[in-house]
Amino acid sequence: MKRSDALTKGIKRAPARAMLRAVGFTDKDFGKPIITVACPYTNATPCNAHIQDLGNIALSEIEKKGGKGFIFGTPVVTDGETMGMEGMKYSLVSRELIADCIETMHEAYSADAAFTLSGCDKTIPAALMPLARNNNVGLTLYGGTIRPGKYKGKDLTIVSTFEAVGSYIAGKISDDELHQIECHSCPGNGACGGMYTANTMASAIEALGMSIPGSASHPAVDKHNKISVKKVQDIKKSITALFMLLEKNIRARDIITKKAFENAITVVLALGGSTNAVLHLIALAHEAEINLTIDDFTRIGKKIPLIGNFKPFGDYVMEDLDNIGGVPMVMKMLLDAGHLYGDCLTVTGKTVSENLKNAPKRETNQNVIYSLEKPLSPPQHHIIILRGNLAPDGAVLKLSGKEMKFHSGPARVFNCEEEALDAILQGKIKKGDCVVIRYEGPKGGPGMREMLSPSSALMGAGLGKDVALITDGRFSGGTHGIMVGHIAPEAERGGPIATIKEGDTITIDLAKRTVDVELSNVEIKKRLTKWKAPKAQYTRGVLAKYAKLVSSASKGAVTS
Repeated sequence: MKRSDALTKGIKRAPARAMLRAVGFTDKDFGKPIITVACPYTNATPCNAHIQDLGNIALSEIEKKGGKGFIFGTPVVTDGETMGMEGMKYSLVSRELIADCIETMHEAYSADAAFTLSGCDKTIPAALMPLARNNNVGLTLYGGTIRPGKYKGKDLTIVSTFEAVGSYIAGKISDDELHQIECHSCPGNGACGGMYTANTMASAIEALGMSIPGSASHPAVDKHNKISVKKVQDIKKSITALFMLLEKNIRARDIITKKAFENAITVVLALGGSTNAVLHLIALAHEAEINLTIDDFTRIGKKIPLIGNFKPFGDYVMEDLDNIGGVPMVMKMLLDAGHLYGDCLTVTGKTVSENLKNAPKRETNQNVIYSLEKPLSPPQHHIIILRGNLAPDGAVLKLSGKEMKFHSGPARVFNCEEEALDAILQGKIKKGDCVVIRYEGPKGGPGMREMLSPSSALMGAGLGKDVALITDGRFSGGTHGIMVGHIAPEAERGGPIATIKEGDTITIDLAKRTVDVELSNVEIKKRLTKWKAPKAQYTRGVLAKYAKLVSSASKGAVTS
């Protein structure tokens, strides 16, 4: 008996069948498995503008395999466009909303299996969270990376434009140069091209075993902005795998295990992925009822060197990785070195080791991926978990191979992102400062906005090596510099970050893995007794609901 028989079988289901006939079902179709196809499409962003085309290809493949597809859309909030404005508060919120939309459609129609597409970064974890939550038969597929833009012989990404704004304000580039960078940064469809959050999470989910091998690095489109041949093949292979999973009743939690998460974390650290991976992987583990914490990133990080030379801190983009073997090549290196669990099951029905048996070896005449023996940077030089009196429940630092060991300076305190950005662009931030942006956490924002605008402004102004940015918000995968995010507890919950005053000294000590404000515990408690939570900005609607439900960033900022 199929799960979808609850929708289509029996006399009592005649009304449902009558309506299904209106959309093309015939008598023989009622015996076929129903596959939900989650399609987060919008023409508002290149990340997802092609997803409808992928969904239609998937429907065709499902029909060829003897199934019936129910396709539907979800919201999409693009960070690159909403960054630095009020709309960005809906970005992380949309992760939960998309996951709930997929669950609603899949469970409401008692579908037999799910195929979920994704593009812009929140859509990637959101595409997997409901499968993990309800232990469905299903898999997910990333819509693909954008091709690099080109200007004056250099590769461009969307972060090139963000940083160009800072350079322009600092008088380093002209009006025309800013305009040219803007016009050339995004040449077609696909998600942001560096090792930013979308490509990071696509790589992580491939390593997790929930998408087919090789798919994470395949470009979305060709040079004519048409769906790439590789991505079409990804769809066909994914649907073939999906029907195998359905036949063998292999469910999400058979694949999503603690060891699989450790494989995903290992790949993220090796490639130099986004700090958002910490947030999203913990959230995914929560949905799968697996105990994954920020301390697991520290434990695994002690042995994994940084070998990926990718933007924003490096030189290359995702397409460059694809040209030399993609994520399977990197995983093969890590597996051979004993850093991955090879016995983890994947959506191919094979183990990680079996999938990687014929994976290409690392080419020696390139520096996109360094060797494990001579890495770009040794272990503990990328994503670092910090604690201290400013972040008792933890914080996340993205070091990205830099040799910074210590930073101490006066706090420059701002209660929202816009205030901080204005100060940076007006030249009010000086070398040595510690810019503090608070009330931007999951509850306080609400929505935990990314700080790409102020961080890029600092980089563009030439202050990236000399100014620290500390926030209970989070950072884009495109962020680099001295950036400490995910401060927990957040200001809205009465965390110590709420007590900081202008001029207080803040110290980041990587030898101790600490972030501290130079105040005694007595003084912090004294200030907290006088502190009052600000009045809620939103009392109705999506943001108000989210603020009431959301957990701490250290717990993945989940709402279920």
